[in-house]
Amino acid sequence: MPADPLHRAADTTRRSAPSPPAHGSGTSAVEVRRSSRRRRTVSAYREGDRTVVLIPARMSEAEERRWVTVMLDKLAAQESRRMLGDSDLAERAERLSGQYLDGRARPASVRWVTNQNTRWGSCTPAEGSIRLSHRLQGMPEYVIDYVLLHELAHLLVPGHGPRFWRLLDAYPRTERARGYLEGVVAAERLPHVPAARTE
Repeated sequence: MPADPLHRAADTTRRSAPSPPAHGSGTSAVEVRRSSRRRRTVSAYREGDRTVVLIPARMSEAEERRWVTVMLDKLAAQESRRMLGDSDLAERAERLSGQYLDGRARPASVRWVTNQNTRWGSCTPAEGSIRLSHRLQGMPEYVIDYVLLHELAHLLVPGHGPRFWRLLDAYPRTERARGYLEGVVAAERLPHVPAARTE
């Protein structure tokens, strides 16, 4: 039985707004739907060429913006968990090199590894090999792209001098990705607090 359109119209406010797509997702717009029935929870899903974010009606515009960003990142992380294998990484590396490094960085191999727990990625320029830590799996795609691009840049410039960082200046989400990774590292250093027990 279809939902009552009058009830839904009174209960839900829809608003579409252009939004930067989650990298590689193909999403071109975000539609925010406010509901007076929704109290605290926020959820999101893909619907064709857009992302729908469901939020409580009482949320402020600032809270809405924050939650849209959080939910886009969450969906991108879920999608990258499902999709990215070694062959996907190699394709991404080729695309990123073409887009940001004029195609000059050409790795011989790009793969996930499970033995890198203190760094996000590594590169051996003499072999042309790039390895990304498995800990990146499930992170937003723009973060994975940043780490991949960072290692691609090392194929051209071995150190972290000004010339190296100029190569990464072309990637528009460098600062955001670095902030995300710094946040992950900071969270890992926090003392573990056991959850409160309920009787």
